[in-house]
Amino acid sequence: MKMKNCFWGCAVLGMHDAIVSTIGLVVGLVSADATQYVILLTGVIAAVAAGLSMTASEYLATRADGRLDVARYCGAATGVAYIFTAAMVLMPFVFIANSVLAMLLSYFVAIAIIFFFNYVKSKLSGERFWPHFTEMLIICVVVTLAAFLIGECAKVLWGIEI
Repeated sequence: MKMKNCFWGCAVLGMHDAIVSTIGLVVGLVSADATQYVILLTGVIAAVAAGLSMTASEYLATRADGRLDVARYCGAATGVAYIFTAAMVLMPFVFIANSVLAMLLSYFVAIAIIFFFNYVKSKLSGERFWPHFTEMLIICVVVTLAAFLIGECAKVLWGIEI
């Protein structure tokens, strides 16, 4: 039972952090006029580094809470959820050269992941679907808009062109 309870929290942490940080990175780079390959390379490097960091952080946090029996499982679940989700969000950049179009498709992939995750969780746990889906979606949108504004500011204020 402890593993089951740990799974949802770990999956949410890895999945949602990957969506928010990867979409935020992608939008920031697209708004700074980065190429498809720069976005893809930066995204892969960031996803692997952050996924490994999330694995270690969740493991250490779970151990610090005294839940030694599930610490490895929670760490692995968080890291796998992060890397898998980030890979799915970055996938359009593998196939689409137009960075703006790939970014829009990445956003739809992220929305589909949020939808699917919350749908499955609501069916398995009996929790309500729409409040959780809406909350995750709003957070993703706010972070994306912030990343866009940061990219625009960097481009205009500091003259940064990629």
